[in-house]
Amino acid sequence: VVDDDPGNRELLTRRLSRHGFHVRIAENGLDALHLLRAKPCDLVLLDVVMSGIDGYQVLAKMKSDPVLRHIPVVMISGLDQHNGIARCIEAGAEDYLTKPFAFAELSARLQALIRRASRAPEMTRLSAGDVTLDLVTRTVVVAGSTVELQPREFALLEYLLRHAGRPVTKTMILEHVWDYSFDPQTNIVDVVISRLRGKIDPDKTRIETLRGVGYVIKTTA
Repeated sequence: VVDDDPGNRELLTRRLSRHGFHVRIAENGLDALHLLRAKPCDLVLLDVVMSGIDGYQVLAKMKSDPVLRHIPVVMISGLDQHNGIARCIEAGAEDYLTKPFAFAELSARLQALIRRASRAPEMTRLSAGDVTLDLVTRTVVVAGSTVELQPREFALLEYLLRHAGRPVTKTMILEHVWDYSFDPQTNIVDVVISRLRGKIDPDKTRIETLRGVGYVIKTTA
C-alpha cells in the first residue's frame, strides 16, 4: 500500500489485513520503490496524488524495471474518473479505482489480479519418456522421429501425456477426448488406442494396458 496520507494507509492496512492480505506500507513513492526492490510483492495498491514523486512516476519506474515490471498495480485516486482511468491504463496499471470506493469491490479486484498474476502459463509441450507432443505446431516426435497422427489419435495422446504415469480409465478418455458420454461397453477407445500404438508404440513399451482399469503412458522410455 503506497499512500502519503497516514489515515488512508492505516485504514487500508487494517481492512486488508482483516481480509487475509499480508500488507506492507510505504509513505511515498521513493520508499515504495526501495521496498519493492528489496522484496517484491504480489500486488501494489498505489495512490496517484502524493508529495515527491507521484503515482504515475512510481508506475513508470516500476514498468521500466525488469524485476518489478510484472507486479500488478492498482491505482487509486479522487481525480476525474475518465481521464484518470485512461492515463493509468496507458501507463501500464492493471486497474483503477476512484475514491470513494466500496472496500468489497477493492478486495474482489485485488484477489482477482493476484490469482491471474500467479497462474502458471499453459504448457505448450508435453512429454513422457521419448514421446513429445507440441500443442502449438501439432507435431509428435517419438525417439527422435516425427510421427503423423489423426486428430483423434493426437487428442488421445495429449490426454495420456497430461496424465503421464497415472492410469486413466476408458470412461475418463471418452468424457475428455470425445466430449460425450458413450456406452461404457463401446470399444471405440480400444480401437483408437490400437491405432495409436501402431504409430508410436508397436512394441507396447510406452502405453501399458491395465486390466480392469484402463491405460497409462509410461514416464520412462
